Amino acid sequence: MYVLDVADKADSVVLRMQCTDLSDEALRSPQFQVLKQKLLSTVQSEQQGGVGLASPQIGISRNVIAVCRTDKEGEPYEVYPNIKIVSFVGDKVEGPEGCLSVPPYRGMVKRYQEIEISYKDIETLETKNETIKGYAAVIFQHECDHLNGVLYTDRADTVYYNSSWDEERKEFKDKGLYDKPQWMK
Repeated sequence: MYVLDVADKADSVVLRMQCTDLSDEALRSPQFQVLKQKLLSTVQSEQQGGVGLASPQIGISRNVIAVCRTDKEGEPYEVYPNIKIVSFVGDKVEGPEGCLSVPPYRGMVKRYQEIEISYKDIETLETKNETIKGYAAVIFQHECDHLNGVLYTDRADTVYYNSSWDEERKEFKDKGLYDKPQWMK
């Protein structure tokens, strides 16, 4: 799917919106299954190469993210509806971040290295709590920010142009894989 880009004014409006939670009925719907698959296939696609994606990045202002669980064996991608960060632990550590919606820039952002999250389990519809550490915690914070209309550039101490992005993505840009679909224009 097309990932919204801050360089497009209409996209930027959607990226800055506050997302709403999904009802249990919505989580059981075929539409949610489609959303889940679109999030996963988009973030894992060769042309994106991302480690996380929030639903507003594909134009849907609902509280759901897909994250690469770098802290689990096999680094699976998982989907988290109605996610909230419950607590932050320890001190913030500065590290580099980028975003599929803010190409081709990167920035240095301070994030907590341990967080506690709560979310709706897709199978049971029960609220679950989990502690996340390390790089995975950084990914969760970045994606949860998207749900609140916050971009990493809002939190970055510095933002810089990533010249390697153009080279990495040239083939996909030449094929029109980054172009906004007609129906979204």
